[in-house]
Amino acid sequence: MKRAFLKHWFAAAILIFASLSTTNAQDVVDKTVAVLSDGTRNELITYSDILWQMALQPGTQLQPARSDDLNQAMQTLINQRLFALEAQRLPRNAPSEKELADKINETVSYFSSPGVFEDRLKQVGFTSIKDENFQRLMAQRLDIDKYVAFRFESFVVVTLDEERRYYRDVFAPDFRRRSPGLLLPTFEERKREIRETLVRQKVAASIERFLDEAKQRVEIAILIEV
Repeated sequence: MKRAFLKHWFAAAILIFASLSTTNAQDVVDKTVAVLSDGTRNELITYSDILWQMALQPGTQLQPARSDDLNQAMQTLINQRLFALEAQRLPRNAPSEKELADKINETVSYFSSPGVFEDRLKQVGFTSIKDENFQRLMAQRLDIDKYVAFRFESFVVVTLDEERRYYRDVFAPDFRRRSPGLLLPTFEERKREIRETLVRQKVAASIERFLDEAKQRVEIAILIEV
């Protein structure tokens, strides 16, 4: 029954979302490229979603879009949608104006200038950072950020033994290799940096496990190759 439902949903999705949009003065047929379903909720990925994702990735060529970049952006979106499906299970408040502005400013900071960033937005159909669709996209990213922070970062535990072991086995040998002749910083001097590194590593490992498990329980259908 689940597969029959998904087939019906996929067919309907193609009809509903095959609408016209304009990108850089060219008519582009937007279409549903992939659908994720956990049995009760569905997440769609359209071709314009992929272009929007690419626009937010510094150094990614937009026109003409390359197949490798399109597929990489689609995989990124699939991971984001897996988080989104989980995030929908939790109560959440709409982001404040300050939170949204901070998220946009953070994204812009990855590019050489605000002008370069806005030019990329215009290439994929946004009018500016004030564009309603762009604002909505950033709000969705914020929801995912908050879920990741709650789900993975809040419960990370790093012990003093782990910190000392990292200093002895990783930090010290790497420092001596990179900076021969310089005085090795003490553990206490680099304790905070080491803790932050270990937290990031544990969060990354937890996220990887989550995605592997989510891909086993969520139906992911690629409707169109990009």
